[in-house]
Amino acid sequence: MRVPQYDTNFGIGTLVARPMQKRVPLSRRPGSRGAKKIRGAGSRDPERTSASILAAAVKEFTDKGYSGARIDAIAARAGANKRMIYHYFGDKEALYLAVLESAYAGIRSAEAGLRLADLEPKVAIEKLVEFTWRYFLDHPEFLSLLNTENLLRAKYLKRSARVSNLHSPLVAVISDILKRGVAQGEFRPGADPVHVYISIASLGFFYLSNRWTLSTIFRRDLSKPAELKARGEHIKEVILGYLRP
Repeated sequence: MRVPQYDTNFGIGTLVARPMQKRVPLSRRPGSRGAKKIRGAGSRDPERTSASILAAAVKEFTDKGYSGARIDAIAARAGANKRMIYHYFGDKEALYLAVLESAYAGIRSAEAGLRLADLEPKVAIEKLVEFTWRYFLDHPEFLSLLNTENLLRAKYLKRSARVSNLHSPLVAVISDILKRGVAQGEFRPGADPVHVYISIASLGFFYLSNRWTLSTIFRRDLSKPAELKARGEHIKEVILGYLRP
């Protein structure tokens, strides 16, 4: 599997692939016919081309999962030459991993914009809960990708050191919030920041990933705006209730 190189400065949560510099096939070397074809396929604007491919890949893997996704379909969605996908990202596994990393980079970058460390502990937790719930609602593709990778038992995510590094700052921020909350008498001591975040995410994730079956079982449309709003408030109350001293 080719290992892609990424430039993460192109927009929030977007990975821009750079073609590998080693072992360049003869057909791709400057002056060859293959090189001319690749340049004509989008290398005049590599950031735009790779971003378009990545967006198409997100859609394909979201709709069809890993096994059902096809490189030909991704190329068609992106309006790109199929060889450009291999040129920028490598094979299907490398492209899928780039999609996963982009998905996690997106939510972590957006969270950083909340500036939770600058807020009072209770307000910070409320903000994090509200943000996470809203992000899940606005990015159903994120939940679908997580479902796919969990079915694969994180087979591909385990190969990414970058994803682990993305989560370290989040854990540190939550830990700081909890410590400040304890010091101010607002939170009980001993809360694990990782478990707190898992609870925040799971209370929203389970509801949304199972809302069709739950709506059928309870004969209640859980996708209605009023139901979604009530669920968001419920998650906030549950988390704050747990943290209360």
